[in-house]
Amino acid sequence: MKTIIKLYVPLLLSGLALITSCTKDFEKINTDPVSVGQEQYNPNYLLSTAQLNYTGSIDFAYETWRGNLIYAATMMQGMSSVIGYWAGDKYMLNEGYTAAYWEKAYPDQVKYAADLVEFTKGKPQYNNVYQMGRIWKALIFERLTDLYGDVPYFDAGKGYYTANLYPKYDAQQAIYADLLKEVDEAGNALNAGGDAVTGDLVYGGDVAKWKRFASSLMLRMAMRLTKADAALAQTYINKAVGKTMTGDGDNAIFKHDANGGRVTQNRNAQVLLGDGGQENYYTRWSSTFINFLKTNNDPRLSKVAVTKLYLTDLTKDQNPAFITSAAVQKGMPNGKDLSGIAGRDVRQDASYTDFTDYSSPNPGMLKRNGSTFILTYAETELLWAEAAQRYSIGGSAATHYNAGVTSAMTFLSQYDATMALTASDANTYLTAHPYVAANGLDMIATQYWAHTITMLDFYEAWSNWRRTGIPALVPIVYPNTNTGGSIPRRFPYPLGENVTNAANYKAASSSVPGGDKLVGKVWWDK
Repeated sequence: MKTIIKLYVPLLLSGLALITSCTKDFEKINTDPVSVGQEQYNPNYLLSTAQLNYTGSIDFAYETWRGNLIYAATMMQGMSSVIGYWAGDKYMLNEGYTAAYWEKAYPDQVKYAADLVEFTKGKPQYNNVYQMGRIWKALIFERLTDLYGDVPYFDAGKGYYTANLYPKYDAQQAIYADLLKEVDEAGNALNAGGDAVTGDLVYGGDVAKWKRFASSLMLRMAMRLTKADAALAQTYINKAVGKTMTGDGDNAIFKHDANGGRVTQNRNAQVLLGDGGQENYYTRWSSTFINFLKTNNDPRLSKVAVTKLYLTDLTKDQNPAFITSAAVQKGMPNGKDLSGIAGRDVRQDASYTDFTDYSSPNPGMLKRNGSTFILTYAETELLWAEAAQRYSIGGSAATHYNAGVTSAMTFLSQYDATMALTASDANTYLTAHPYVAANGLDMIATQYWAHTITMLDFYEAWSNWRRTGIPALVPIVYPNTNTGGSIPRRFPYPLGENVTNAANYKAASSSVPGGDKLVGKVWWDK
């Protein structure tokens, strides 16, 4: 027995020592040395991803094609198409297309922005990237709520942190109040002496430009509320005075990959170059837009529009001898098709001579490695002109108007050097079309419409048109439209929400003013 004890006691002691050692180093031993944990993870990557995805999903421009182009571009009569599935041109409802933005924005944009904000919250070493995340998240949600109205906001994108997989739909009024607060606080909290932001693909981490971007975004959000909550609008407009963009160099631009890879290429270009169909040949500038430029002898016409770009519908090869002369530019009417039916078929329209005679966007606007414009100085100055005209805030309406129109012309060089217009060109135009206060709000909103169309940001053109009703677009006439012939006001909720978030979806869809359909209205649309 003594022998046994002598044998086992040392073994027991050595075993205890081994267990103690293993317990002491348990985490180290059981951690993959090449993995990245929270301590090593760089949240800048989340900012980069959220920024890229805001310009359009990597899934073959899914929502850009359907939301920005098929619907918003044609409803705002910036573009026209005779392709049958371009439902927005005829005010038809394609529930898959109107749901596209929602279906991509939540997993591709909201998820990354919300994760960035939650991960960096309360960590001083990440102050600047945290504040930029808050601003970018607000940018994302502004568009989402503008398109759909009440949406999941306060609880959205936080499933990992809160385990809430069924976020409620928040009232747009509450969303806008929080968006304004977030952008105001975040812009003020940015610190030029703080952490360097390496994942910023828009401003390269330039804190001063981010501050001006935040104030300009806050101004745009506040102006959205002019008819819904004028008091709140004026509160935040006043906060933005003297803090917004100061020139074209402050424009928020995402420059896409020079190699034109599918993951990063410009999404509007991807569609309008005909990657998925015959959009290059059968989708053109609308006659409404072209006629506006032509009637006013606008110098932008010879820069943004070309004819003879595609010589047949069987090729995607561009004709290098396309024509930029303003005199020959001609837009295609909206609400037309290729049915062969009189009154509907564009080939029987009085404007028709040949498809090659209808104006296409300048190839400089459709480079795969080109720029996506997110928010511009021109927009900001035109909004200041309205704030001055409407509320006497921020200075002279005429001064801001002139600056806005000038920038709406000079910014074109940021697409391509061949599209450049000068301040002198703009001054000639403004001399011929001076600002008139009595007609000021109409002039401002019309220029905002024209500018956002040349930005190819048709989402924003649609939102500002719904708020102002300017320009006075004439609805198309086409049989059996989904809206009874009126221009749509919002996107219906995705039907898939009735499966994945049923209770919250039913509550929200039943409370939409005018119904959960194309003619329903969001809260600020008065």
